[in-house]
Amino acid sequence: MPKYTIGIDFGTESARAVLVDLRDGQQVAEAVYPYPDGVIDERLPGTEIRLEPDWALQNPADYLSAVKETIPRLLRTSGVSPEDVIGIGIDFTACTMLPTKADGTPLCFLPEYRNNPHAWVKLWKHHAAQPEANRINELARARGETWLARYGGKISSEWFFPKALQILNEAPEIYEAADRLIEAADWIVWQLTGVETRNACTAGYKAIWSKQEGFPSPDFFEALHPRMRHIVKEKMKEEILPLGGRAGGLTPGMAAATGLKAGTAVAVANVDAHVSVPAATVTGPGRMVIIMGTSNCHMVVGEKPVIVPGMCGVVEDGILPGYAGFEAGQSCVGDHFAWFVENCTPAAYAQEAEARGLNLHQLLEEKAARQKPGESGLLALDWWNGNRSVLVDVDLTGLLIGATLGTKPEDIYRALIEATAFGTRVIVEAFEEYGVAVNEIVAAGGLPERNKLLMQIYADVVGREFKVAGTSQAAALGAAMHGAVAAGAAAGGYDTIQEAAAHMAHLKDESYKPIAAHKAVYDRLYAEYVTLHDYFGRGANDVMKRLKALKAEMRGA
Repeated sequence: MPKYTIGIDFGTESARAVLVDLRDGQQVAEAVYPYPDGVIDERLPGTEIRLEPDWALQNPADYLSAVKETIPRLLRTSGVSPEDVIGIGIDFTACTMLPTKADGTPLCFLPEYRNNPHAWVKLWKHHAAQPEANRINELARARGETWLARYGGKISSEWFFPKALQILNEAPEIYEAADRLIEAADWIVWQLTGVETRNACTAGYKAIWSKQEGFPSPDFFEALHPRMRHIVKEKMKEEILPLGGRAGGLTPGMAAATGLKAGTAVAVANVDAHVSVPAATVTGPGRMVIIMGTSNCHMVVGEKPVIVPGMCGVVEDGILPGYAGFEAGQSCVGDHFAWFVENCTPAAYAQEAEARGLNLHQLLEEKAARQKPGESGLLALDWWNGNRSVLVDVDLTGLLIGATLGTKPEDIYRALIEATAFGTRVIVEAFEEYGVAVNEIVAAGGLPERNKLLMQIYADVVGREFKVAGTSQAAALGAAMHGAVAAGAAAGGYDTIQEAAAHMAHLKDESYKPIAAHKAVYDRLYAEYVTLHDYFGRGANDVMKRLKALKAEMRGA
């Protein structure tokens, strides 16, 4: 009888689950669960408590509901027996973290803390901890902390310790009440298994941990805040488990809730971008995987760690065992296009799209595809949600230049796509400049499936062929592959992620190759992009930050 695993990808807006045949990676069932509370960025659910700018929270109850809704649906849809499901793997956006009690109860579940925003999950794109990130960077530089270089010389508000420090600074009562500060990825594994574990991926990339050195020293944390000296020992865990490891078995309670067998192997948690790498067939150096969706994450492995300014991090065994895993990213890609469609598209376009049975993205893609590179006269900076790599600055904002009274929505839509492609080229060139090879690129995620124009523009701008992962659910597939490794060959799974990838991961037949004439024009535009990128992003003109500060001042007046 064939054996199966389940992978659940906990994304920004929803959880996506797949049931996968271990023989060939075929997805025999899929289920999506939109989070009822979604991204909480205006007011706390059920209250009139408004959130300040740059906040982004979630409700951990949505994660539990996702597990209990999607897994039974997978079993019903497929007809697969629970006896034949040997493992579960999960991945998460990161850093997404929350405070809990010692038994794993989130503080926001408790009436006495529910109305405090700091008791809720801080989503990866919670950027309100930027002052804390600035303080961590300043202190690390002043003390000569060697770990800072591993993260491109700067960490951001999206990371674990800035969010923890923000809780301590603004809501010390929540910090004191929290027996645990934990990644949502590890928390959901805790709920599945009853065992609290910490995974090497989020610890390495988002919590300044390394296999060789561990976490930053207690002396550093005490200098940051006296109450934080023993934060790792008091509120986290010092034991970090490898990717593909077995975190535990499914509890009887979760087995009853999902329809699976108690004791089913549950893999150590992972991050959505990193877990997608083997699902995109990449098991060695020289091939970059770009996970393209709400944001872009750029993943590549090398033989040894090297320092690349502006990267998000390099972690030994952080993506694949035996390799140094490098990460970079862009904070605003799919979000970029969605913002434009929702806020800047005229009614006539909506009417045309409806009449033709298209959505607005499809209509704008069609119109924009009729243009030649450079035809619109527009150029944009892709910083509507800050810059993750290589500038690592969430206080940067978007820019559109070249607009006239003749500018059409499709002109801007194409310029925004081009801007994200230029941002990716900056990242690729940074890796290559410092000795990390990027010979091939594989795209994964939702965007490669939906927007062919975007894929061709990326190939033209970056100057490389873009291959496409064989599934739009690469993260969920990668999580399922790690579930197969957690179960092991003895149970019908695999003993290594390389073995799992050899059987379960595939590429699509189609690919996107650079068009020479297009690349020549984009090289000229890219030179202009780099000029603007450095002028506004490296301190020559901080007008974006001054405007953002003025906005906050006026809103608070």
